Amino acid sequence: MSGLSRRQFLETAGAAAGASLIATPGAGAAQDSAASSSITLACADYIRYTPLATGDVRPTGATLTWLRGDRSEMLRRASSDPTVDGGENSLAQHILRVDRGDRSLVAVPVFILRNFTVRDLYTVKGSPLTPPGLNGRRIGIYNWAASGAVWYRQLVRYFGQDPKRVNWVVGSPDAATPINVPVPLPSNVVLAPSGKSLTDLLLAREIDAFFAPLPPRSYHAGDGPIVRLVPEFRPVEARYFKDTGCYPPQHVLLLRRAVWESRPALGPMLVDLFQQCEARFHASQRLYPYNAPWLIAEIEETERLMGPDYHAHGLEKNRQAMDVFCQSAFDDGLTGRRLTVDEVFAEFLKG
Repeated sequence: MSGLSRRQFLETAGAAAGASLIATPGAGAAQDSAASSSITLACADYIRYTPLATGDVRPTGATLTWLRGDRSEMLRRASSDPTVDGGENSLAQHILRVDRGDRSLVAVPVFILRNFTVRDLYTVKGSPLTPPGLNGRRIGIYNWAASGAVWYRQLVRYFGQDPKRVNWVVGSPDAATPINVPVPLPSNVVLAPSGKSLTDLLLAREIDAFFAPLPPRSYHAGDGPIVRLVPEFRPVEARYFKDTGCYPPQHVLLLRRAVWESRPALGPMLVDLFQQCEARFHASQRLYPYNAPWLIAEIEETERLMGPDYHAHGLEKNRQAMDVFCQSAFDDGLTGRRLTVDEVFAEFLKG
């Protein structure tokens, strides 16, 4: 990776605001050649991929159109919009497709979104509930077949509890809107009552806690009424990483099968492209770490705990986390058989 000066970073970051990317490899004959290798990907607007948006990182011998926007809309377009070639999508939804024998989308081991999960468990202020006491409790969860939900139940197992002994309630954290669940629900899982959110149920003491990927509107670390079950979540998540080797991947990069079959070299190229992007972004955080006063200390501590390549893409560096995910999905009853990592990424491995 070439160096990035502060001046270069400032100049390119300003040019990126609000724009979608068309990354081009050059002019003339090279550009004409790239036109036949153009690819359009849809992805939420994550700051980690600023180097792609600025054009500091671009593919070799190809033209990339990088569509950025609302996460839900980008996930939908990546899997079902015929005008795009692929993009960010749910890891759980992909393994459900693989389990059904649907190989219309090909997974590339680029893990767009990751997140630890201890921070995502909320309860009422003053609750005596603790992580080792989840069995037999009524616990809300924002979805049943989402990637985050798989990792939440795996966390329950990590705490020494059994998701089958938890009484789950599936609902929206804040809005009283129904949740679409594309799989049959186990006997210990129900949908939230019509017209009630998980927050409503928690404040009425009809559930004991709930998992949600974003803090609910009634959350306040000090004053409540909703607080995190584990307020000091960072050391628990650090221990989880040390014990499991997992920085939980939730979204993966998918390509339409027709695109893959016409250009199988796209897979390794995209892994390399995202590796370059991560390296460039990580370097820029060290050069310009001023969006928070102690960001550099945070970066250094994270590297000490997890290594400098904690956002690494590629299959082998993520095999352990993917294996845990496949096992957990099977234990949850989401898949009819225990998928292997090699099955999920079969096309990529075949080249």
